[in-house]
Amino acid sequence: MVSITGFWNIYFGPDSDPTFYQNLHVFTTFLWLGLILAQLVYIDSRKNSIHRRLGNSIFVVGPILIATLVLLSVHSASKSAARGEADMLVIQNIFPALEVAILILLGFLFRKNRMLHGHFLMSTSLLFFGIALFFTLISFIPGYKIEGPETFYRFETAGITATYIGVAFGLLLFIFQRKSGWPWLLVSILFFVNGYIGELIERADKMVAFTAYIGSINEYVAFLSALLVVLAVLILSFSKRKVTTN
Repeated sequence: MVSITGFWNIYFGPDSDPTFYQNLHVFTTFLWLGLILAQLVYIDSRKNSIHRRLGNSIFVVGPILIATLVLLSVHSASKSAARGEADMLVIQNIFPALEVAILILLGFLFRKNRMLHGHFLMSTSLLFFGIALFFTLISFIPGYKIEGPETFYRFETAGITATYIGVAFGLLLFIFQRKSGWPWLLVSILFFVNGYIGELIERADKMVAFTAYIGSINEYVAFLSALLVVLAVLILSFSKRKVTTN
C-alpha cells in the first residue's frame, strides 16, 4: 500500500508523465513484492511443493529486479550530471540496489535454513518500504510536501522520518524473532549506513562528483552487468550447494 502511494504522483499526479524507466521500475518492484506475497500465501496454506517451484523464479526475477534498480540509479544520476548538479537521490538509489542484491543472495544461500531464508527475502521489502514512504511523505503529508524552492529542505526531513520509521519496523520484527530475525536488524543498520555515507560525501563536497561518476556509466552496460553478475552468483551458489549436498 505504501508503494502505491509512493508511486501515485508519477501516474495520477497533476504533472504525471511516467517514463519508460519508471514503468519498468514499478513493474519489477511489484513483481518482486507480489512474489514474496505469493510465497507467504503458499507457506501459510502448506503448499510447500508449489512454494519451492515458484522459488525457482528467483533466477529470473532476482537478476531483473537488481538490474532495473541499477539502471534507474544510473539514469537518474546521468540526468542530474548533464545539468552539472548533484542527484539528491543518488545515495538512496544506488546503495539500496546493491543491498537488495546482497539480501537476495544471502536468502538464496541460506535456503536450507527456512527461517533465515524467509527473513532475508522478506527484509528486502523494508528497503522498498523506506523509499516508498519517503515519496509518500513528500507527496501527501503536510509539513513534508515540496511546494517550492523554499521547501526543498523537506527532502531531508522526509528522508530522516522515513528512516526512523523503517528502522522502528525493522527493530520490532527483530525483537519478535530474535533467534533468526537478525536480517531485519541488518536492514535497520543499513538505513543508518546509507545516511552516514551520504553525509560523508556531502561534508567532502563530493556529491556532484559522485553523481557525475554514477551518471557516466553506460546504462546498457550497467543493466547487463548487474543482470549477469547476479545471475552468475545465483547459479554458482546453487551449483556449489548441490555438489556439497551430494
